[in-house]
Parts: sequence; C-alpha cells; structure tokens
Amino acid sequence: MEEKVLKAIQDEYPDAFAWCYGCGRLNKDGHHFRTGWQGEQTRTIYTPRSEHIAIPGFVYGGLIASLIDCHGTGSAALALHRKNGHEVGDGIEPPRFVTASLKVEFVRPTPNDVPLIAVGKIQEIHPKKWKIDTEVFANETLCARGEVVAVVMPNTFTRKE
Repeated sequence: MEEKVLKAIQDEYPDAFAWCYGCGRLNKDGHHFRTGWQGEQTRTIYTPRSEHIAIPGFVYGGLIASLIDCHGTGSAALALHRKNGHEVGDGIEPPRFVTASLKVEFVRPTPNDVPLIAVGKIQEIHPKKWKIDTEVFANETLCARGEVVAVVMPNTFTRKE
C-alpha cells in the first residue's frame, strides 16, 4: 500500500489560493502535492506520472524542482501555523507563502516508477521569512536536495478572474 500524507496544509488553503500547478487542490491539471508533518520534519509524497520523464525511466528535473518548491512553501505554512498555535485541521486558515528563492541540486538520476518522498527541515530566519532544506528520496536513495526561502504571501496577491 502506498504511503500518503493524511493531514496536508494545502487542504486548508482558501479556494482563492488553491490553484498552484504544483500544490493547488483546485487545479485539475496540477500535481496536487500534499505536505504534512512527520515529527518535527515535513513530508510530501508524490508518484510521478508517465509523462514526467526526462528520458525513459527517469524523472524530468523540472518536476523535482517543482516538488521541492511547493514542499518548501507548504512546510513554511505548516511551521508558521504551528508557531501561531494551530495545527492542520483545526479550522483556522493557515498563512500562505510564496517562493523568494529556490536552489536545487540533482544528486542522482531519479527513477519515474516509484513514489518520491520529500523530507523538509525548517528554519525561521525572520518573522515572515523561512528557509526549508529538502531532500528528495526514491525508495531510500537520495536523488535531489534543495533549499527554499519562502516569504509570507503579500496582501497584493489576489486571484484574477
């Protein structure tokens, strides 16, 4: 049985901000990445689809970068939500983050026929800015690592109709 994230921060984002191609639950064509807690670390599990290949048998690097990106912003939202005294599912809308910077290092070729597990470690660097270090595993093999600096989404971000 495939492992899943049961309580994901993305499930709590208001509809107006749930459209991200990577993690938006309302984007019918998106990846639907879901990020939750596992102890003091964060976790996103995603199985690439057949069209996410670079060459047959291996995942396209852009998908891995997208996974690290959305995992990072979701992890920052989890961390600030918890710092504010809340947990996923408590009925309180979590903060929403955007990416200030994204760094990705590809360590090994990533097979496309297994679930990818992104594991994040979070560090607050400012009340509105967080750094998330992420490692991406296929089975138990480290395939990529990345760093996201995420900032609280500015009030000027709104959904355009």
